[in-house]
Amino acid sequence: MTDTASSHPTSTGSDAVERDEDPAQPNSGTPSGPRFGPGSQFHRFSSDPRWALAMVRATVLEAAHPQIGAALIDNSTFVAHPWRRLRNTFLSLQRMMGADDHARQREAARLNRLHARLNGTDARNHPYDAMDPEVRAWVIATLFESTVTMCRLSGQPLEPTTIEELYAEFQAFLAAMGDQAGHLPPTLQEFWRYYDHMVEEELQNTEALRIILYKLFDHLPAPPVLEGLPTVWAAGRALAGPVIGAITVASLPEPFRRRAGLPEIPGGQALTHSAYLAIGLARFLPDGWIQPEAVAGLLTLSSDSDDPRARTIAAVRDGMKRAGALLRLITPLPAQPDPAEATAPRRSAEEFFHAVLDQTGDGYLDWPDLAAMARELSSRLDLDEPEETKLYHAYADWWKELQAALDTDGDGRISEEEYAAAVPSLAGPALIRVAEVLFDVTDADGNGSIDADEYRALFRTGFRRDTVGAGETYSRSAFVKDFLSFMSGRQRSSAYDSLLTEA
Repeated sequence: MTDTASSHPTSTGSDAVERDEDPAQPNSGTPSGPRFGPGSQFHRFSSDPRWALAMVRATVLEAAHPQIGAALIDNSTFVAHPWRRLRNTFLSLQRMMGADDHARQREAARLNRLHARLNGTDARNHPYDAMDPEVRAWVIATLFESTVTMCRLSGQPLEPTTIEELYAEFQAFLAAMGDQAGHLPPTLQEFWRYYDHMVEEELQNTEALRIILYKLFDHLPAPPVLEGLPTVWAAGRALAGPVIGAITVASLPEPFRRRAGLPEIPGGQALTHSAYLAIGLARFLPDGWIQPEAVAGLLTLSSDSDDPRARTIAAVRDGMKRAGALLRLITPLPAQPDPAEATAPRRSAEEFFHAVLDQTGDGYLDWPDLAAMARELSSRLDLDEPEETKLYHAYADWWKELQAALDTDGDGRISEEEYAAAVPSLAGPALIRVAEVLFDVTDADGNGSIDADEYRALFRTGFRRDTVGAGETYSRSAFVKDFLSFMSGRQRSSAYDSLLTEA
């Protein structure tokens, strides 16, 4: 293993800065720019369109860590709901690195509660724990290093002082999470040695890494905004998926590619440099044309949202459907039914199982699936303690009820066949309790009903119910009834579909 910063591919030789520092004062002597908010290096780079590729690369390096890879496989929704996961990750980073100290403290507390729930053992009986300081440090390390690499691959390597400032900001991020700064090396030279060690000796070709590189890109579900255009999405994915995969593999550190047996793609390096350079040109568009928050929100925009952009997209989508219908009239190909126009009043038990209950996409229903629902609901409603814990406990009780009733072979999880055989008629006390707790935490003002703003916070759609004479409110009894009907598979619901089904 190399042991000098100058040999690292992302530290450009003389760019490595020698410093004599007190390890107890990380990055002392670095430029004193703001660590968070406007003016910080993070704020500058997070608005850069190239950062999308950098985040994908960082996610792959995280997934190659044995503990993180195991946690992703067991608990994450990144396979079944990648767009939702992307949006939530981006919003979390924005809160953590923004200028609002209170928002940062609340988000750090939320992330710590979330990570404290992610622990267990992998398929080889090796333990994993999302609160492990070394694991958390590696997540931050991949974000920092991928940002530096993003600039190098674009032909614009960062100045030494800029790298120092950026590293200090990510150290501050980790400190804001409550972790000691020492969990990341105190100086850049030590960081590159740490990074090289991780890449060359600790990372592995994990199942999570293989899924991201060889399954996710090729089978990426359409974002909600394109749900009514499956043909358009499939055609675009067939072209873009392999390209993104090739760019990501080629951008990974060569020692890890060699150890993990990842293919050497002919022309991969040239393609990667070209992609980063081309995407980087979007930085020169007028201010406001490329806003990460707007793009992230657009990708997860529900088709029946009251956001004005949804109406514009719906109009474009209708025009494309009419064009498609005209094309079918003048071609001999048989017309294919449009899934968006299906009028079936309910799903089959099997379809409901995969579309709603199997949040992690592993083909089974178990606690991580219901925990993912609780996590998404808590995030949407921006819950603090104790409301968040109440919601998790309600889902945990429902899991116990489901397991007792449906786990016929005693393997600790529920298969599609076990579910289909019994659950369509199952809506017991625990599920009712989930509905009641969800109503209580959604009813932010505690007035016993859900108004339009509270409804929108939960579902991200307009208030679509027939509220004549009700003052545009949603009563407890109506909410519980609708929730039970949806979660027992008896009734479709556009609102709950947008909440728990969309990718």
